[in-house]
Amino acid sequence: MKPEICLTFLGTSTSTGVPVIGCSCSVCSSEDPKLKRTRSSVHLKTPEYSILVDTGPDLREQALRESLTSVDSVLYTHAHLDHVTGFDELRAFCWHRESPLPIYGSRKCLDEIKRIYEWAFLPTNTNRGYVRPNPIEISGPFSLGELTITPIAVEHGNFDTHGYRFDYPGAPSIAYIPDVKKIPEASQHLLQDVSVLIIDALHKREHPTHMNLAESVSIATKLKAKEVYLTHLSHELDVDEALGELPKPFQFAHDGLRLNFLVDR
Repeated sequence: MKPEICLTFLGTSTSTGVPVIGCSCSVCSSEDPKLKRTRSSVHLKTPEYSILVDTGPDLREQALRESLTSVDSVLYTHAHLDHVTGFDELRAFCWHRESPLPIYGSRKCLDEIKRIYEWAFLPTNTNRGYVRPNPIEISGPFSLGELTITPIAVEHGNFDTHGYRFDYPGAPSIAYIPDVKKIPEASQHLLQDVSVLIIDALHKREHPTHMNLAESVSIATKLKAKEVYLTHLSHELDVDEALGELPKPFQFAHDGLRLNFLVDR
């Protein structure tokens, strides 16, 4: 049997979640389970590694829903609260580890996580019942097993953030960019001809820090991505209505969606 790469959308919402507290719009009041969205995160499983991207406030719920029982490494895109405040839930993935859990991110991102969760980074934190992180600053491509991970610098308003490109021999390349307003030319070069692009598409109207639907379609078309999954979605976007407006390779992601790819070699 050929090995597989599996990417699971743990969450696909913007920072508010969907439904939004106190809102009775058609999306928030819908009974469609695919419109119930938790904060954005993905899990990538390779034959060697279990990798989590971001730890939002819904991580516990997401892990229980997807029967996620082990994580070998965590990648952080940036330190906004909807991407980091599930940090303490990582304790469940540290209990059975002998060594601290590697967490990857930019220096600015890791410094902010250290500020928020100072106790976890103290030398006195040796209790296996707590999160025991091993912070690793990203400075270029790195590998976890046979998987090559390339950080992609993007602009999220005035906030610098990163997406990630994943390349595994014999499998389609995948890029994950959940929070972005602009992709600089140098970063676009790193994304050219990516097989699967997962990208921010907040809603239809203009926004100062996130791509809207038209901007996401435009950049994904320019990058010549073969498949495109739109994420970090707001309750303002009625995906059933908008789906008919999208070109063929575009789809809206939803919580629990799994993408499985055979490793062909």
